[in-house]
Amino acid sequence: MSAPLLTADDPLPFSPERVLIAGVTGSGKTTLAARVATLWDLDRHEMDALYHGPGWIPRPAFLDDVRAFAAEDRWITEWQYTSKGTDEIMTPRAQLVIWLDYPWPLVRMRLLRRTLSRSILRTPMYNGNVEKPLWQLLTTRDPARSILAWQTKTRRFWSTQMPVKRERFPHLTIVRLRHPRETERWLRAQAEASGVSIAPPKRRSRDR
Repeated sequence: MSAPLLTADDPLPFSPERVLIAGVTGSGKTTLAARVATLWDLDRHEMDALYHGPGWIPRPAFLDDVRAFAAEDRWITEWQYTSKGTDEIMTPRAQLVIWLDYPWPLVRMRLLRRTLSRSILRTPMYNGNVEKPLWQLLTTRDPARSILAWQTKTRRFWSTQMPVKRERFPHLTIVRLRHPRETERWLRAQAEASGVSIAPPKRRSRDR
């Protein structure tokens, strides 16, 4: 039996306490995580901030930090770094996955707009890091050196891997959201069910 797959209009069968957000780079995972954390009073952990130390060097304590928050009762984070071992730590503990399965042109434009702004303005991100120089982002095809190249390389990751994940982790409930309008509708439904209000979406996302 595989994990159930819900749509934006399906009611949740329980009140989630541990949540993963899946989606291609640029889909809005971190922004949504912040909104859902507020909605359901969950502790939010940003995976990129845990993974990248100063100078974009991976932090040795990354998996230890993942183990620490995964053992807690209430949290939300991005479903990332599965090749680094996070699936063996946090996914068995998670209850709900919110899958942002948005159209490619939309997520591409979002990432282009965000990345160019960060690079030009030298916007500080986690642990003092800033985006790569503009010329490098636009000319390199190396996914390790350009977030744009990384997005291209991994654009089909979740469409191919989600069936595998559903079989591997049948305890999860997965909500598939195919457009930001569906996400907003789903958020409003959760807010109404919880009896709380939600903040409107920000115009610029800072998530990977």
